[in-house]
Amino acid sequence: MPSEQVLAEKSSEVAEIKDIFKEYKSVGIASLKKVRASQLQELKKTMKGQVYLRVLKNTLIKIAIEELNQAELKKLEEYLEGSNVFLFTDLNPFKLAIMLERGKVKTTAKAGDTAAFDVVIPTSNTGQPPGPVISQLNAVGLPTRIENGSVWISKDTLVVRRGEPISDRLASVLAKLNIKAVELGIAMRAVFDNGTMITGDKLIVDLAATQRSVETSNHEAFALAISIGYTTKDTIKPLLQTAHQKAIALSLGAAIPTKDTIADLIRKANAEMTSLNNAADKSKAA
Repeated sequence: MPSEQVLAEKSSEVAEIKDIFKEYKSVGIASLKKVRASQLQELKKTMKGQVYLRVLKNTLIKIAIEELNQAELKKLEEYLEGSNVFLFTDLNPFKLAIMLERGKVKTTAKAGDTAAFDVVIPTSNTGQPPGPVISQLNAVGLPTRIENGSVWISKDTLVVRRGEPISDRLASVLAKLNIKAVELGIAMRAVFDNGTMITGDKLIVDLAATQRSVETSNHEAFALAISIGYTTKDTIKPLLQTAHQKAIALSLGAAIPTKDTIADLIRKANAEMTSLNNAADKSKAA
């Protein structure tokens, strides 16, 4: 292919990249390391209409950034290394990160892979007959016993922590036990959102913990509002109920008859009268 044609194609692609940058408010950079083509295609389908995914050359991205001449956008350049996929979107960057996290799949580990979570092998029957498997299990710290002709793991055992490398020996054992300790998917490196660079580690959100925190804060705010008599659409009903109860108690204590207290006042007066009569009868008898 003539060099002029190559240059023309690169120039056209750079122009297209610049247009994409202008169209979306956010651009995410994710590593393609250990990402299967099938996963990328599936993500493109599930995110269609919300996220525009493109695998682009870092050199072309750098040229586009330089030509756009936006100081804030140049923050992206430090992440332009290795093989990347670029995600252009108007979504909240944290929502984007959650979508990518949900798109990950667990798979069997290979030597050198990083554990996606703490791997605890439970007490269980391996289904393997006694033999070399015993020494293989023992070699990775798994206590064993033989029961009914099968090798059992005799105690729940942590064999690798999240983020630690998986050895060749442990990878072999995990494969035998059909334990998938590795996650494959797109790992966000950073998102450039409206002039702000957010690194991948800051995009990790524990939804369950966040939900618990919001629920706790809501309960505490409600309790505080009730205690200080602060009216909102959520507190007005219980505040009125409390005020009503206190008003009735005050009316009963002061013997003020109302349609809500008259019956209780009559019962109270009757009880007091009966008590006085009984006391008078005892006094006469004495």
